[in-house]
Amino acid sequence: MEKTTEKLRVGIWGLGRAGYGMHCSEIDQYPDEIEIVAGCDLEQERLELLNKRYPQAQTYLDGDAFLADPDVEVVAVAVRSPQHVDYALRALDAGKCVFLEKPVALTYAAARKLEAAARKRPEKLFFRHNRRFEAAFHHVLEIMHSGVLGEVFEIKLARHEFSFRADWQAIVDCGGGQLNNWGPHLIDQSLRLLESPLESLWSDLKTVTALGDAEDHVKVVMRGENGRVVDFEISDGVAIPSPVYAVYGTRGTLISEDEQDIRLKYVDPACEMPRGRRSADPGTPPIGGSFHSDAEPVRWVRKTIMVEPADKRQVTDIYHDLYLAIRKHVPFPVTLEEAIGNVKVMEEIKKQNPRFRQKADVFGCKTF
Repeated sequence: MEKTTEKLRVGIWGLGRAGYGMHCSEIDQYPDEIEIVAGCDLEQERLELLNKRYPQAQTYLDGDAFLADPDVEVVAVAVRSPQHVDYALRALDAGKCVFLEKPVALTYAAARKLEAAARKRPEKLFFRHNRRFEAAFHHVLEIMHSGVLGEVFEIKLARHEFSFRADWQAIVDCGGGQLNNWGPHLIDQSLRLLESPLESLWSDLKTVTALGDAEDHVKVVMRGENGRVVDFEISDGVAIPSPVYAVYGTRGTLISEDEQDIRLKYVDPACEMPRGRRSADPGTPPIGGSFHSDAEPVRWVRKTIMVEPADKRQVTDIYHDLYLAIRKHVPFPVTLEEAIGNVKVMEEIKKQNPRFRQKADVFGCKTF
């Protein structure tokens, strides 16, 4: 009988909204591949909460003791954003594999430190850009690549809600703000959707409803070398949300309001489109109509479909990909260059909006 591949043994560093609230649930979906063997946090009650859920897990208030645990093979770094680089480097120095939460760094200089460390330790550092695996994102890409929308020239992404945020994510000096929070996800998706090197970007950050000084409204417009534009917004100040995805092509449009359904309107593939850029009539348009071509009338296809990508991808797949990368040496889908490039884009946005730019990656946060 073939021997079962050993499970990944994960220790979670930081048991907050991400570490406990997200990582644990994602790991639970792969009981044959991954197990939580330890947790480390500043608060004893959070360690007790972890122990109730995973009685076998060791718990630590001290980070050095946590890193010294020989049973911890992979450290999921889920502490506050300004500590990500420092804690990832500490875990790498301890000989662990590292699964690093976003933002992987708050500055490009700090991201380069991660890059240097990762090149010295191949297949040790992995990045949790999990929103790349959203089902709707993959289905949108599949439709774009099918050609039914024609040549895609513009894409809009939006993550809108209305709230009065008052935790550390609303404070610049704690690494807060929506650029550091949701920003890495939509930057990653946007760079994939451009399907071209980034040529230029414009951005605007505002504090709208947050009760701290960090930005809670992010507007970014990227242009690729291929001429395609991706426009994304993240906001806690929009009471009526825009569609999550809008894709505009030369033969049609795609809209997804909520990542559950996709609405399509496109020219019937059997219908010929008017051709030629110099066939327009310079005369006065007709009084009784607005159809400005001798081509046959456009026949539209209209449909609404469920979000069901052919590849069956979903957000939680990233832990399965981590397992495959470490145990089977399958290339991890988020590359080092992509993760560092993501931070470089964030840096450019912060340069354009200096009021929200952090001075360093560590701000007097408690170290443990």
